[in-house]
Amino acid sequence: MPIGLITLEIHIPDARSLKDKRQVLRSLKDRLRGHFNVAVAELDHQDVWQRSVVGVVGISGEDGHLAETMAAVLEASEQVLGRDLISHEIEYL
Repeated sequence: MPIGLITLEIHIPDARSLKDKRQVLRSLKDRLRGHFNVAVAELDHQDVWQRSVVGVVGISGEDGHLAETMAAVLEASEQVLGRDLISHEIEYL
């Protein structure tokens, strides 16, 4: 059973507080969870206002379906975050 992991490194230059940062991350998490049925969690920099590392995990019975889903998740992340997405990494386990 394949597992896909996307790690997103995010810089939020407009955040002036943790509340601002949480609003951006909540928007991302809600969209990805609602559209793709994936797990989303902040992995690092929880106490830093303008930086975050977010992990997105999906599981599927088929490699092809998982690859399509992870590609769609990455595309949606890019749409939500825009210039705030610094880098990403996709792994399959």
